[in-house]
Amino acid sequence: MKQINTLSSQSFNDLIPELEQFGMHLGLERIKRALKDLGGPSQDIPAIQIIGTNGKGSIASFLQSIFKIANIHTGVYTSPHLISWCERIQVDKELISPTDLRTFLTKIKQIAEKHKLTPFEYVTATAFDYFSTRNVDLLVLEAGLGGRLDATSIHPNRKIIAIASIGLDHCQHLGNSLQEISKEKTAAIPNDAIVISGPQHPQVAEIIQKETEIKKATLKWVSKVPKEWKLGLRGEIQRQNAAVAKAVIEAISLIGWNISKEEIKTGLSQASWPGRMQFATWRGLPVVIDGAHNPHAAKQLSIERAALTEQDTSTCWILGIQSHKQGPEILRYLLKPGDKAWIVPIPGHSHWQQRQLSEACQDLKNQLISAKSAEDALCKIFSMGHWPSPPPLIAGSLYLLGNLLATGIIKQSSQ
Repeated sequence: MKQINTLSSQSFNDLIPELEQFGMHLGLERIKRALKDLGGPSQDIPAIQIIGTNGKGSIASFLQSIFKIANIHTGVYTSPHLISWCERIQVDKELISPTDLRTFLTKIKQIAEKHKLTPFEYVTATAFDYFSTRNVDLLVLEAGLGGRLDATSIHPNRKIIAIASIGLDHCQHLGNSLQEISKEKTAAIPNDAIVISGPQHPQVAEIIQKETEIKKATLKWVSKVPKEWKLGLRGEIQRQNAAVAKAVIEAISLIGWNISKEEIKTGLSQASWPGRMQFATWRGLPVVIDGAHNPHAAKQLSIERAALTEQDTSTCWILGIQSHKQGPEILRYLLKPGDKAWIVPIPGHSHWQQRQLSEACQDLKNQLISAKSAEDALCKIFSMGHWPSPPPLIAGSLYLLGNLLATGIIKQSSQ
């Protein structure tokens, strides 16, 4: 996190358009033509692609930590970022420098404009170009919101596909049912790939099974790593994500690397992924932050909250939820009787307001409080006379968390 915080003042707004202004346009033809103009950077490097809805970044963080321990020269591409675009492009756990990112973005700017690349495609092409110059031996590519038409799926050498938990999200782009979203994501599976997944909803599991059969891929289902294994990421769900990462590492021997069990365990224990069940502080007081921004993630977060206290006590929530997300569904998973939720804006993004959520969730309206900002909500909680235990939990959007960390309103904790 310290490395990320030092980049918070770096802006690339003059090169990368604002996503909400540009809009979302899925498809592979634009980036295919752009990469051809660039000479096909990184296209011959074997890649692991991670698809799914929730947990992709955690799996990527486990993998890059293990590869670092095993001294495998690896380029990792993830999204979104918390504070800086530099977070999305890493080599051996080192973020691309702001100077290098600006250089590479500028280098392909004309090509990006020529082919009308979206911001995500632009940065994806930049990552491929950067990884090529760093001569990495292996790529880890986290898909964005899709699968079949996701820019990372243009890579022709995806040997292994890791599938994180699939649920409802980005319905306006991927489909309005679990089946539609699952089909869109799993369509990214290439022929003859090795596919690894943890337990999924039965409808999702059936679609994964069918897709792997069509693509003549090898499918492996995995269960949680043992409780005695130490993980660098908090939360019971991380044992499932770690199991997927572990199975990927075991499959990597087919590409040419052998990594020991001890290297796997050490890598898993040293993984870090900011903004996911992370302890932080506000004015020296404890808070917990988590980027849960869809119903599937909110359901898991509602389970994880139980680990914060031995008693079934009420929780103070501070929630910023983007307007295109399923706000009422998220609330229903998170709020228990006795909980209070301060509904706050997300700087730079349209968001659900307390009034709207109260109208949509009449049975919860007495638990919802409007606040001008997350800091305003924290001040209101502080004015109650005692700091709650478990500590306030800030969630609903990675953009909200990123803003709070970048501005220093909340700070990372060593806990």
